[in-house]
Order: sequence, then C-alpha cells, then structure tokens
Amino acid sequence: KVKFSSCSHSILIFFLFSKQIKECADEPVGKGFLVSCLVDHRGNITEYQCHQYITKMTAIIFSDYRLICGFMDDCKADINLLKCGSIRPGEKDAHSQGEVVACLEKGLVKEAEETDPRIQVSDQCKKAILRVAELSSDDFHLDRHLYFACRDDRERFCENTQAGEGRVYKCLFNHKFEESMSEKVGICFSRQVSSECQGEMLDYRRMLMEDFSLSPEIILSCRGEIEHHCSGLHRKGRTLHCLMKVVRGEKGNVGLNCQQALQTLIQETDPGADYRIDRALNEACESVIQTACKHIRSGDPMILSCLMEHLYTEKMVEDCEHRLLELQYFISRDWKLDTVLYRKCQGDASRLCHTHGWNETSELMPPGAVFSCLYRHAYRTEEQGRRLSRECRAEVQRILHQRAMDVKLDPALQDKCMIDLGKWCSEKTETGQELECLQDHLDDLVSECRDIVGNLTELESEDIQIEALLMRACEPIIQTFCHEVADNQIDSGDLMECLIQNKHQKEMNEKCAIGVTHFQLVQMKDFRFSYKFKMACKEDVLKLCPNIKKKVDVVICLSTTVRNDTLQDAKEHRVSLKCRKQLRVEELEMTEDIRLEPELYEACKSDIKNYCQNVPYGNAQIIECLKEIKKQLSTRCHQKVFKLQETEMMDPELDYTLMRVCKQMIKRFCPEADSKNMLQCLKQNKNSEVMDPKCKQMITKRQITQNTDYRLNPVLRKACKADIPKFCQNILNRAKDDTELEGQVISCLKLKYADQRLSPDCEDQIRVIIQESALDYRLDPQLQMHCSEEISSLCAEEAAAQEQTGQVEECLKVNLLKIKTEMCKKEVLNMLKESKADIFVDPVLHTACALDIKHHCAAIPPGRGRQMSCLMEALEDKRVRLQPECKKRLNDRIEMWSYAAKVAPAEGFSDLAMQVMTSPSKNYILSVITVGICVLFLIGLMCGRITKRVTRELKDR
Repeated sequence: KVKFSSCSHSILIFFLFSKQIKECADEPVGKGFLVSCLVDHRGNITEYQCHQYITKMTAIIFSDYRLICGFMDDCKADINLLKCGSIRPGEKDAHSQGEVVACLEKGLVKEAEETDPRIQVSDQCKKAILRVAELSSDDFHLDRHLYFACRDDRERFCENTQAGEGRVYKCLFNHKFEESMSEKVGICFSRQVSSECQGEMLDYRRMLMEDFSLSPEIILSCRGEIEHHCSGLHRKGRTLHCLMKVVRGEKGNVGLNCQQALQTLIQETDPGADYRIDRALNEACESVIQTACKHIRSGDPMILSCLMEHLYTEKMVEDCEHRLLELQYFISRDWKLDTVLYRKCQGDASRLCHTHGWNETSELMPPGAVFSCLYRHAYRTEEQGRRLSRECRAEVQRILHQRAMDVKLDPALQDKCMIDLGKWCSEKTETGQELECLQDHLDDLVSECRDIVGNLTELESEDIQIEALLMRACEPIIQTFCHEVADNQIDSGDLMECLIQNKHQKEMNEKCAIGVTHFQLVQMKDFRFSYKFKMACKEDVLKLCPNIKKKVDVVICLSTTVRNDTLQDAKEHRVSLKCRKQLRVEELEMTEDIRLEPELYEACKSDIKNYCQNVPYGNAQIIECLKEIKKQLSTRCHQKVFKLQETEMMDPELDYTLMRVCKQMIKRFCPEADSKNMLQCLKQNKNSEVMDPKCKQMITKRQITQNTDYRLNPVLRKACKADIPKFCQNILNRAKDDTELEGQVISCLKLKYADQRLSPDCEDQIRVIIQESALDYRLDPQLQMHCSEEISSLCAEEAAAQEQTGQVEECLKVNLLKIKTEMCKKEVLNMLKESKADIFVDPVLHTACALDIKHHCAAIPPGRGRQMSCLMEALEDKRVRLQPECKKRLNDRIEMWSYAAKVAPAEGFSDLAMQVMTSPSKNYILSVITVGICVLFLIGLMCGRITKRVTRELKDR
C-alpha cells in the first residue's frame, strides 16, 4: 500500500495539478489516504490510462479490508468483538476477506434492528463501514462479499451487463423471482438466484433504504431538497422518508430529477416485497403489525396490504400512517413494486396491456399506466370479452380499495387533477374528502380531470367496495341487511342499492348515511354513474334519449316515454321491460331527498333556507315541509311543488312519505293493489278500526291536497272529463298552469251534483268527495278559505277536536244566522243544498236516522234525494214514529232549508224543481201546481174553440 502510494504520487503528481484535482494534492503519503481520495474522485479523471489504473487498484484494495484506507485502524476492536476475523478452520476462498466487511455490516444492521443491542459497533467503525458501502455501491465487483455470493448468478443472468453505475446489481434484483418469470416468458433456468445471494442482496437493499448517502443519484439529484427540507435526519432512513413526504406534496415542491432518483431507489430496494427493508416503516408500524397483522408471517409482502387495510382505523398509529402513505405513493407508480399484484397479474398484463418481463421498463409508459389498463379490464362483462383472470381481478380490486383512501395513491388522478385539486379542494384535507370534492365539482373540472374522475366514479358504481372508508362506516348495516350481496365476488351495483334501500334503518349511522347520500348525489351528474341503470337502459338511452347525460334528465326522458306509451295504449312499449323495471327503482330512490331532483332543489333553495332550514334532507322531510307551507312559497318553487304533487297523485308509489308512513297498512289493506291505485285503496280503508293513526293522518293530508285542485285527483279528472268543461268552463278560463284552483272546480261540480245534472261516473266521485268533506271541513278548501274567521270564533272547540266527524260543519249550520260574511254564508247554504240531494253527505243526520232508514226506507236506493224524500214523507205520516233524535234533526233541517230558500232563491228552473221536491210541503205545492196547470189547460181549450168558430164565420161570409 505504501509503495503504491509513493508510486502513485510520482506518476500522477503532474496530472493532479494540471487537472485541478486539488482535493488529493495535500493528502499525506504512505498511509493510503491518497488512494482513497483518488477513488472518491475517479469520476473526474479524464486521462484514460490513469482512470484504468485507479479502477484496477480499487478492485485489488476492496478484495481485502486491510488494504482499505483507515478501515483496519477504525474497526480492529469491532472485528474482534463481533468475531468477524478472516482466520477460519477448513476450506475457504482465497478472496473471502470481503466477508469481514459483510460481517461488520450485518452487525450494524442487527444493532439497528434491536431495541436494546447487546453488542454495539463503535461510531468510528460505523462511519468506516458506511464509507466502504458508499464507495462500493457503484460497482458490483467492489462489494466482494456480494460479488462472490452472486458471481454464478451474475454469469447466468447478467452476462452481457456491463459493470459500473449499479447495473449488475439492478440486473440481479430484476431476476430475484426468476422462477415465476420463467413460467410466464419461457426463460428456462434450472433454479432461482441462490439463497446466499438473495440474503446478501436483502442486506444491501436494507442499507440503501437506511442511508441515503449510499445512493449517489440521491445525493446528486436531491441535494437542494435535503438541505432545505430534510437536514439533520441522516439515521434510520428518515432522510429518504422526508424526501418522500416532500414528493407527496406535504412539505413543498421537489425537483423532477430528485423524484426520479427516489423512484429508482424504491425500485432497486423494493420494500414492497419485504417491509423490513424500510427501517423507518418497520419501526413506525411495529405495534400495528403485532396487533392487526400478526396472522401474517414476518417479511411477507401482504404485510403492507394488511397495513393499508387498517389505514385510518383505531389500530393504526399516526407515525405508521405517514410512513406507509409515503412508501405507497411510490409503489402505486410502478405496478411491479407490488409483488403479489405482479405475480398474479403478470400474464394478464402481457396479454391485455402489451407488457413483458419484470425487468423491462419503458420511460415512455406513464406512471400507473399498466395498472390503469388492468382495472379497465377487471370490470368487463363476459359479453365484452378480454377479462382478467379471477386471481388478478381479486388483486386489482384489493389495490383499488386501498388507493381509494388517498388521491395521491392514484397517479393518473393526481397528475390530471392537480390544478383542480388546488382550485376547488384546497380546504378539503380530511380523509377521502379530496375525491368527494372533485366529484362534487365534476362539471367544473378541466376535461382530462373530469374524464379520470368520471371513470373512477363509474367504476365505484359497479363495485362500491372500492370506497373502503364508506365500507367501514357502513359495516353494521352491511352485516345486518346486505351481507348476502356483500359476499358476492361480483358486486354489479347490488350493494349500493341495498344500502340506499336501508338508509333510514335505525342501525344506520350518520357517517354511512352521509356517504351513501353523497354517492347518490354524485350519481345524478351522469347516468353512467348508476351501474345497474346504465346496464339495463343503455340501449334505450341511445335510441330514445341521445345526447342526454345527466341522470335526472335521462330518467325524465324515459319515464315520459313510458307514460305516453301507457296513455296511448301502445301495443308495444318503446322502453324495454328490463329498463322499465330499473327505471322504477331510480324514480323511487330520487323521491327520498330533494337534492336528488336538481330542478326542484334549485327552484326552492331560498324557500328551504327561509322556511325549512332546520329540517333534515333525508326521508323526503324537506319536500314534506315545502308541501305544508305551499301558499308561502315563491312562485317558481310553488309551481315545481305543484308539478311534483301532480306526478305523485298520478303515481302514489312516488310519494315517499306516504309509502313510508303507510308501509304496514299497504301490506294489510292493499297488498295486490296497483301502484297507481294505492292512495285510492288507502282512502277506502281510512276509517277502518285497525288503521294506523299516523297513516290515517297522512291519507287526510293527501286528500286535502287533492281537493285543492281537480288536476291532483286523477280518478275524478277521468270520471268528470266531460262534466268539467261543460259546467265549469268559466273557472278553467281563469285558471293558470301550475297554480291551484283552491277547490273551485270541485265546488262547481258539487252544485251540479245537488242539481242532479252530473254524469253517473262523475256523480259517484263527487258523492265520495262530499261525504268525506262533510266529515272533515279541512277537505273543503272553499269552506276553509271563506269561513276561517267564523270557524275560529263560532266553532273553535269543534275545530280543535283530534278527530273530525262533521262537528265543524254542523256548528256552521246551526250558527247560520250568526254568519255575517256573504261568501261563508253561501258555502254553508251550499252544504245544506247538497245534503238535500243525499242524506249520506249529512253525517250528523245520517247517524241520527240510521235506524229509521233501515226500517222505513230500506227498499229505497240511495242518491238523488230519494232516501231524504222517504224520511220527509215518514215525518209527515202520523202513523210512522221516527226516532226522537232523527225527528229532531229532520225538523232542524227543514227550518234550515226554509231559511236557505228565503236567503238564496232558486237560480233556475232546475234549482226551483229541486227545492220543491225536497220541500216539506211538497204535496201541497205539487197539488197547487197541478190545479194551476189544469186551469190553464181548460182556458186554452176554450180559447181554441172560440178562435175556431170565428175563423169559420169569416170564411162563410
């Protein structure tokens, strides 16, 4: 060594000064420091002969640790302590002095792994070991222990690989799983890389991850980032993880060269194959591994997957979370770094994505491109063909579930959406919020980002389990209500549909409900985001609703087509059966939350803020709130609510609140009723003794709504389609679209019912309405509107009754003389007029006279005043004894009718005839009229004879 130093000094002295390598000029001669300096700076030596000379001497020096400058002095005690000396019994390689350095390196690694190491390497020796590792990292031949352990494998796998710049090491690393590779690409090697070689490589990779200074590329490319962000963090891999954190964008910006150098280092060390290679991760996650992943053997690649599955759970610790995400950021950008994914999907990637061997990389292929290709094929149907194998599909789903936790784990998403994330989502820093934010602003995103987010959302609609955070939140509801669909290997949208259907179960927690609702809102932006709807209706949409994108518009388009075909009795529906079934599901889901009906929501935003601010959105509660204060709403909102009610009355199954409140009663009374007749069926059973009070109250609300406008009562509208324009055209002329008529048309029909001028079908419907409103004044909008003051002052006690049985109407009739308002008086008189036509519309009188009707008028059919006339005749007949209450009520009605006749004279001949027929002096009046007619007839006969005689006399003249 001394001779070489002296020789070197004399030979190269001119070169040192001429080439300005001043760093080595002052090194002392004879101690080997000059050689160490020349090796350090050999990259700056341009003289070929000198460079070759230094290279050869470097190989000689590294063959024996005693020739390495200062190494023997620094590590002599440690060599003895760790028993790393070169004297061994038996056969040994003449060039095995490199084992001493390898032994010391293992001792250093062991010390780092143990919490309380028994033997510690001195600081001086540590520096010397790391110095040797740094000098030898560039050339495979200089790490003598690695060289001899792997020389056979190097000749077999890397024969044509030129030494230097770490190329041989990279080649050996790329062939570490050669057995599995040989199965895929046909390279027939008899065995894997030897275990001794693999063990040496594992130690080497661990050291690279632990000390950044062993990687020249990191030092050169990341010098500025290290100084600015990561200074003072040299030990235990902290510097590298600090740089990873910077690359993730959590501490500032990082240069492209530094990012590439880090990616290269992760590829070379491959901590994804064995988490223990990354000491910082290993130490941070040790407690989590011991609790959450103890069922997986140490060093297994699935440990990382297990850690990801427990991300953001109670078992995860903060430090482990950070280290894990920092590493996963780089693993997600090279699919080969996920060992399990690569093994399971290598053949699929080659077949579908045009990739080849593990060790083949392409700089032209963007990060994550292979995985993007794999997941596009993972969700293909059998009809579409070219699907992934079952094993690969499972791995792709695993990765997708894990990446959904953080947008930074999706390279394409982060790359294309960087600007939009900063613009729209800078304040969304909580777990999972960034992707939700991008989905919320989908229409505002730049086209490339919108496509990426749209594709991911479309994928989620098919397999909502990709949303790992949502799945965790919904675990209780899934286990209770959706476990069967959750266990299916292929989701196809069933799980989300199940969650939506059970969103308001008592087991549902707030986080799950919010997550499910958010996904529903996102689905409204594009019909493709509803997988089952898309698959059932895509052909119908292309044919009937081309160029329509938003789901709500597609639903309206298809439902309008279905309705028109139904109304026109089309022989064949234009919308396919499978689409019609799924369309009904979508329509029902949209009724649950006003936000799922964007036009209605936008029209009523200000009204919701003013009148329903504290009302929850779910369970259609906002919609119900708007219905109850409809008269106070803004014009635009009022019109939209009216349209909604019109739709719900035509198809009551779309009335979410009615269906929810009356669910059990529908099962009891209307199990076979058509959805269009559901409300009609409930109304018919409303007064049943077993009717649920809440359902009864809801039915009454819907009846009140129906009676405000005939257009909200489809059955009445159909039955009276000829009568309404015939008798009430003047009201129709004043009517406005989307605005209630406040019961005017129904009041008009009621008057014609009293005159017995309606068609039979219309008469039947009006009779039902009169009977119902006679029991509950709230069902008569005109009466309620014109008599509100009188009801408050004269009939307050009756109006406050919990159940209405006609008390208010009876009170108004009794107090008819006290009513001052003309319009109210007119409404009460109309009630009296209606009761003449049919006793059933006077519940108090009917109840009082029920027995008498049964005894004396059983053979008389109801309607057209027949039973009322029967009772009046019985009242006049002294031989008949009526019940006292019936007799009293009849006399009261006679007085009321007499008063009504005085204050409201007949408006026409038919009205006069009706009054005569229902008068208590009917017989007398009819007798007088008959006598009068006879007298007129006789006078006519006499006049006729006289005129005839006069005419004859004139002719005779």
